[in-house]
Amino acid sequence: MAFIDYYSILGLDKSASADDIKKAYRKLARKYHPDVNPNNAEAHAKFQQVNEANEVLSDPEKRKKYDEYGENWKHAEEYEKARQQQAKNGGFTSGYGSGGGGSYQYDFGDSDFGGGGFSDFFENLFGGGGRTGGSRRSAGFKGSDYNAELHLSLRDAAQTHKQTLSVNGKNIRITVPAGVADGQVIKLKGQGGAGANGAPNGDLYITFVIGKDPDFVRKGNDLYAESEIDLYAAVLGGEATINTLDGKVKLKIKPETQNGTKVRLKGKGFPVYKKEGQFGDLFVTYTVKIPTNLTDKQKELFQQLANS
Repeated sequence: MAFIDYYSILGLDKSASADDIKKAYRKLARKYHPDVNPNNAEAHAKFQQVNEANEVLSDPEKRKKYDEYGENWKHAEEYEKARQQQAKNGGFTSGYGSGGGGSYQYDFGDSDFGGGGFSDFFENLFGGGGRTGGSRRSAGFKGSDYNAELHLSLRDAAQTHKQTLSVNGKNIRITVPAGVADGQVIKLKGQGGAGANGAPNGDLYITFVIGKDPDFVRKGNDLYAESEIDLYAAVLGGEATINTLDGKVKLKIKPETQNGTKVRLKGKGFPVYKKEGQFGDLFVTYTVKIPTNLTDKQKELFQQLANS
């Protein structure tokens, strides 16, 4: 039975902080989790290694004992008794240091683990009572989180409706609230991978991807559109038919309307997310169309206007 380098298992050195240990553990535990690697014996063994390393290094008392005895774990009990006795007599120099001896990475085998999922090295150094509330493996591990994208048109996103997603072979039906934004993420708790040993399932994170619309540009809850009007309506006044999410509306054009004039249609924008009955505004920019293929008479009239 050999010494096990728990720091090496987590890809850390002895100066690692508690936060470093936590991050390394979470990253590796998810990588080798049985739910992510079904029927993979090698990944299962790695998962056990990572759990055991974390069991020791995340516990200040276990880490202190592990760091102190190091490769001399076989003499830990003898060393501890000698130190306690010597402390009564006033100081002593240990013959067992944590340095030297050539530590090395130990590859776990099935025979190294007892029924609780810990190696013989762990059991000898800490004993069966050395576990913090039982092993993290026996306590279970939350299932993997899943990620999915849901593609919607702008008009779909403007109304509450139902959608069905297929995630890892499972159909999930959700209600999409009106007003969701492009890139918005929602979480469906418990719809991810199955948890191990009774632990909760992972979660499903859905990212909404909203496509471009031929009529509108969305900015927050407001919509922006352009409406082409002819020169005569711009000069003399008239009407323009405007598209909205609710259908077409008619707007009166004031005489002498300039190219680029912007008008606001209050409450005709995008619905506000999860605030029923609230809407942004619709801003319409007029673009004046210059007439083409004028007759000689028409050109003459424009010339008279230019000279007046």
